Amino acid sequence: MFRDECELQVRGGRGGNGAISFRREKFAPFGGPDGGDGGDGGSVVLTASASVNSLLRVGRRPIYEADDGRPGGPRNCSGSKGGDRLVDVPVGTQIYDAERGHLLRDLVRDGDSCVVAAGGHGGRGNKSFASSVQQAPRRAEPGASGEERRLRLELKLIAEAGLVGLPNAGKSTFLATVSQATPKIADYPFTTLSPQVGIAAVGEDATLVVADLPGLIEGASEGAGLGHRFLKHVERCAVLLHLVDVSDEAVQAPLEALRVVEHELASYSAELAARPRLVVATKCEDEAAFERARELERALGRPVRPISTLVGTGVKELLVEARALAHASAIPVQP
Repeated sequence: MFRDECELQVRGGRGGNGAISFRREKFAPFGGPDGGDGGDGGSVVLTASASVNSLLRVGRRPIYEADDGRPGGPRNCSGSKGGDRLVDVPVGTQIYDAERGHLLRDLVRDGDSCVVAAGGHGGRGNKSFASSVQQAPRRAEPGASGEERRLRLELKLIAEAGLVGLPNAGKSTFLATVSQATPKIADYPFTTLSPQVGIAAVGEDATLVVADLPGLIEGASEGAGLGHRFLKHVERCAVLLHLVDVSDEAVQAPLEALRVVEHELASYSAELAARPRLVVATKCEDEAAFERARELERALGRPVRPISTLVGTGVKELLVEARALAHASAIPVQP
């Protein structure tokens, strides 16, 4: 199951208390203060990990707490630092302060990390308060509380190529054909309800990361259907493959279907509308479908790539072109 957002509470560990202690030995019955400092509390740290693909597990736990620091001890012994609480999240996770709403960090690469709740400082022991005037202080500091905040995590998938198009345009079938991904495929709208990612082989040693994104409908930019939950993932794709069904069973005419998606992309973001995009005519299994693809190309005045995942027509050529365009794009391609 895929989950692309969640909220959680994080709390840094409390610092350990400073110690009040005096040196007491056989030949120094009235030694000076030797109370050690308390250890700092541990911190809560979120780290992007390529082995995690969903926020589902993270969101199941409502509170993440780091360990408290240990108190100081006699003989100038400082307390040990509390252990950090390390939380792995998917690459592409955005961390927001849930109360203030601002973005704290965008974890876009494997290994990126962010301290979201720092531990409190340990209190000073009485040795720190000794002076020429106060040679036997009987006070020490308590440890400070750790930071506490509520976070909202949002996952934006990172892919080189994103598949866009109306429901049943053939996106899931395309992804299943070119990669080892296993998206749900069926002959009804909104088969795909959450993003799927696959890695397609392009040549002998090159690959292309492809994301199958839920189908757009009219009004998606205003939240209709899967709305913004879909469109936010498109922002991270270097190139878009706009799939249009040109078969006899297509629900809408190819040009009309293409215009609907173009309008929603432009309404959501001008930058998204300008993203490098290849128009792909799917389900070209007969001469009538190829003719519709040619009609669409003439109407648009730009190339349309006819493909058939059933017989493999045009698929390899499309992957090669998409990879070259993705790596030439101004959108950073993730490793």
